[in-house]
Formats: sequence, structure tokens, C-alpha cells
Amino acid sequence: MASSKSKRQSSDSTNNGNRFVYREFGEDSNSAALERGIQKLPPHQQNLRVQASRKGRKGKTVTVISGFQSQPETLSKLLKQLKAQCGSGGTIKDDTLEIQGEHAQKLLQILTQMGYKVKISGG
Repeated sequence: MASSKSKRQSSDSTNNGNRFVYREFGEDSNSAALERGIQKLPPHQQNLRVQASRKGRKGKTVTVISGFQSQPETLSKLLKQLKAQCGSGGTIKDDTLEIQGEHAQKLLQILTQMGYKVKISGG
């Protein structure tokens, strides 16, 4: 029994813990091909929606900006600018920006000055 245990340990150590029973897409070296492609459009070609929402936030109002078609790095830079101009916190969730508080009118003005096509949606 000790010999089978040592064989198992030696085979595990040679594979470095990368034992797969089934793998659909092959090796990890081709992970760039599996990433989701995002079209990077200039601001004047993007149609954004701004709306104030309370749903699922325990009554707290959050201004949601959706419709972005750009890289996550540019979204994070834009979020930082918008948070500073609104004087509040915020986050990025699923290619949408969420700014804490009700800032729909202010964000509409700021984003149109940046060159985005923006509409206020919702009530």
C-alpha cells in the first residue's frame, strides 16, 4: 500500500496539480482568444442612458449610466472623473456606471460636454 501512495504523490508532483478529466478549450496559453471582444467606439457614437434607481438598494438612490461600448480601463477613468464632479462614490457593474445619489441632470450636462449622446430614461 505504501508503494501505491508514493506513486500517486510522484504523479501529482510531476503534473504540478494540473490534472484535468475534461477540458473543452485546450490550454490556458490561448486565453486571449477566449476573452470577450469589445468594440471601442468614440464618445459621439455611443448612446448612453442615465436613470435614477432605488431597486434592490434598500431605498438608497443610485444614478445608473448604461450603454457604454469601451474598454474597462476607460470606464474606470471616466468613473473617477464623474465621482469627483458629483462629490460622491460609485462603482462599475457589468459595463454600467453607478454613482451614489440622484445626479441625473448633472451627469447629463457633464457627459454631453464630453461628447457623449445622453438621454435620461425612467421617471
